[in-house]
Amino acid sequence: QVQLLESGGGLVQAGGSLRLTCTASGRTLSTVAMYWYRQAPGKEREFVAVISWNGGSTFYGGSVTGRFTISRDNAKHTVYLQMNSLKTEDTAVYYCGQGKGLNANVGPIAFWGHGTQVTVSS
Repeated sequence: QVQLLESGGGLVQAGGSLRLTCTASGRTLSTVAMYWYRQAPGKEREFVAVISWNGGSTFYGGSVTGRFTISRDNAKHTVYLQMNSLKTEDTAVYYCGQGKGLNANVGPIAFWGHGTQVTVSS
């Protein structure tokens, strides 16, 4: 079993930045892709970003491309999401997910974290 713990959320003004962290424990697997998703109130969970098992490739959802950067440190079992130029529409609960495959594509999630709230004020 894998446990994923997100941190780094909070309240920020539009135009600001936050960095989210996802730390894995338990039977961690450094050889799979890792994901960030988000869910705003009343909306479905939305894909944000994915990084391949070795960090060599990434892929982003259209609404965050150019503003968010996903990275990972396998030695620390940690994945990051650097969020810049935040907009009010980025307000959501952000979830970390461990994938089942190797590559940076939108695929199935094996384990989810509990999420961290990001609120962007105008």
